[in-house]
Amino acid sequence: MDKKNALRAGALAAGTTLMMLLMSSPALALTRDDGDDPGPGLSVIQTLGLYVFLPLVLFAVIAGLVMLLDKSRAKKDTTSSNVNVKSGAGAKA
Repeated sequence: MDKKNALRAGALAAGTTLMMLLMSSPALALTRDDGDDPGPGLSVIQTLGLYVFLPLVLFAVIAGLVMLLDKSRAKKDTTSSNVNVKSGAGAKA
């Protein structure tokens, strides 16, 4: 019974994938649509700068600002500083 369910699931997945490929084929067409006015393309350096380096720089700036403006280091824990750990007179057993 388990083999039958696996075969059914595989057939469903394959059929779904095939239908998705067949339905998305017009997206790969080389003809332009009405009203389509593409601009000039980006060079490799522009693409890397826009989609790789710019997000990395923005991440670094935001992380740096968060670490710089973090106030939790300046806050003291008052409960542990009030504990006296020195022993008084020796205890007799």
